[in-house]
Amino acid sequence: MAAEEDKRVEPESFLGLVPGAQQRGRLKIYAGAAAGVGKTCQMLAEAHQLRKRGVDVVVGLVETHGRAETAAWIGDLEVIPRRKVEYRAVVLEEMDLDAILARRPEMAVVDELAHTNAPGSRHEKRFQDVEELLAAGISVIGAVNIQHVESLAPLVKRITGTEVRETVPDTFIARADQIVDVDLAVEELRERLREGKIYPPESIERALRNFFKPSNLASLRELALREVARSLDRQRQQRAAAATQGGRMPSVSERIAVALSSNPPRSDSLLRKAARIAGQLNAGWYAVHVETPSESVQKISTRDFRALLDNINLAADLGAETVWLRSDDVVGALLDFARDKGVTKIIVGRTRQPFWSRWFRRPVAARLIARARNVDIEVLADNGGDPSS
Repeated sequence: MAAEEDKRVEPESFLGLVPGAQQRGRLKIYAGAAAGVGKTCQMLAEAHQLRKRGVDVVVGLVETHGRAETAAWIGDLEVIPRRKVEYRAVVLEEMDLDAILARRPEMAVVDELAHTNAPGSRHEKRFQDVEELLAAGISVIGAVNIQHVESLAPLVKRITGTEVRETVPDTFIARADQIVDVDLAVEELRERLREGKIYPPESIERALRNFFKPSNLASLRELALREVARSLDRQRQQRAAAATQGGRMPSVSERIAVALSSNPPRSDSLLRKAARIAGQLNAGWYAVHVETPSESVQKISTRDFRALLDNINLAADLGAETVWLRSDDVVGALLDFARDKGVTKIIVGRTRQPFWSRWFRRPVAARLIARARNVDIEVLADNGGDPSS
């Protein structure tokens, strides 16, 4: 523990946010580039300091992964016993949400926010458990690796070659009252891996050659720093604007609309890119599907219909307002919607059409560009990249 004491943990600012009775709890997130940077230790160090200041704090769930130094940081903090769930003859352990709610501490420490709960749990994901704690007036200090942020998953796959299956919605991250980046130099993190402080011995060499390659870690580290900087800048702008408007939260100055196709092989990537753009511009945004007679829900394939619904749900998780329009003129409907809602930019994906079909009708993107007068049209590639890079 002594080595960690040099990392300054200053809980005073968050202590002032701990709500009184009947108020919604506050959320603080420790974010990092990868496993092993020290997020959990930082959370537990803060929990100890908060307890010294009189805050009633418990450990809701901490994943030590067999790391002795992480387990040592728990110390004499009160730990809520885990709930045991039997699934397919295997006993799984999950955070006991009901026990924490019954205990009603002022604050709970909850690790690995992107975790998927065992089947039969009240909520599918751990971050949803946290949302229930917050609604009950219990503040939470949590942790997440940057690759688990929903809109960043395609970019992380491009960087590392690893598909991220467990994610936290951007809307959840955006609701955090504080986000702290836990940073560690690339070589220092790789050395911790070699010393067996992150993964078991049999996994070390493979991790060093793959996810923990220096180039991957450098990119993820930059991504984490940039994400936290954006969050802090957004919070500063909101506080400053609220202070000049008598405490009222500012309205967004820009609005973006994303066109959702009924044949959406890469719409998930398009939505994640749009979410990043909206976040950079502090803009409100819409995910708009225009149903035409030839592509009605009765005529499109079951696979495409399910994919369309999945993308509508994804858009909502990313913070969009979803809109379903009906028209025989997709371009006209999008432009009319943009005018009515004050949309300043329409984002569309690049259409993959057989070359012969272009002789009969131009793609939606080309027709939008030709007809748009007071709105920008942005056409995005479908390679999953980060629009800010």
